[in-house]
Amino acid sequence: MTTTLQLRDNFFGEAERLFADSHGMTAHLFRYDSGIAALRLGNRRGHLVVLPFFGQMIWDAVFDGVDLTMTNMFSTPRPANSIVATYGCFAFHSGLLRNGCPGPKDSHALHGEMPCAKMDSAGLEIGEDAEGPYMAVIGAYEYVMGFGDHYVARPRVVLRPDTALFDIGMSIENLSGADMDLMYMCHVNFAFCEGARIVQPAPFTPDATVVRTDVPAHVPRNPDYDALLESLATDPSVMEVINEPHRYDPEQVFYIRGLKTGTDGKTASLMKRREGDGFYITYDPVDFPKTVRWVLVNSDQKVCAFALPATAEPEGYTAEKAKGNVQHLKGGDVRHFSVRLGYLPPAEADLAERAIKAF
Repeated sequence: MTTTLQLRDNFFGEAERLFADSHGMTAHLFRYDSGIAALRLGNRRGHLVVLPFFGQMIWDAVFDGVDLTMTNMFSTPRPANSIVATYGCFAFHSGLLRNGCPGPKDSHALHGEMPCAKMDSAGLEIGEDAEGPYMAVIGAYEYVMGFGDHYVARPRVVLRPDTALFDIGMSIENLSGADMDLMYMCHVNFAFCEGARIVQPAPFTPDATVVRTDVPAHVPRNPDYDALLESLATDPSVMEVINEPHRYDPEQVFYIRGLKTGTDGKTASLMKRREGDGFYITYDPVDFPKTVRWVLVNSDQKVCAFALPATAEPEGYTAEKAKGNVQHLKGGDVRHFSVRLGYLPPAEADLAERAIKAF
């Protein structure tokens, strides 16, 4: 049995209050001083803060006392039309018609129209499925443009009672009779953890861990940075352990190719911290044929997005179309995406590492 509770903006006040409680999970509603409505989805291990009406991004993620979220300049989410004006969240939906950093021939916003989209509806779903009880934040955003594209996006965040892993989902339905372009990335901004080791089912070789050398205009260049890019392009293995923060200012981007999969058909990656625990992500590479790594460390921001599942690389529409990476969704068709991710304590991180190495 599933119960869906519709959310309304006037439900959210300055004081945090309990909205629902079921099977060891809770949903609390509150509003940031900036005016953004927020839902704290909690279980016995920790919590997520989801912004139901603001792109349905996940602003914060904390489990077993460990903060999974990038260090950033924003004390609260801020009303914005562009993700860079409120870049402090744990995860956002990047795309959907356009994605990535716009190139010189592009006119689209950085990471497309979805990150800060004003949701048309939002709700809390409480139910039970084959994996047991769950709570899910759901919503819908309809994009319609005269003489243009028309789709509805349905994001979903699912939390269960006793685990520090959770699911981020996205369904996209083309409401038009014509085909639409599709570029989607589940943009997960994990915290940078100095000394952590990346465990991936692909070698740290130049052909499998490819360094981005075509740097977008917003990234400052200098001779030392260019020399580092040349060095990494020859030997990316020095980035397996992220123990030199200065290497990531300016940012470093890698394309991880040829990822192996487990018996379930899914790939997985782990960032194992010095403490022995780790951050984990798994998904179907058929749905997400591209995997991107983005690492940035400076005085204002620290992030290790060690595995960004995507349908295309993030070089903007024109460049990705030329590569053949822009997908298409036929009129009336629906595409579903799902990512499982979160935190693993040491014993579970060890098991995950062994499983990934066995792929």
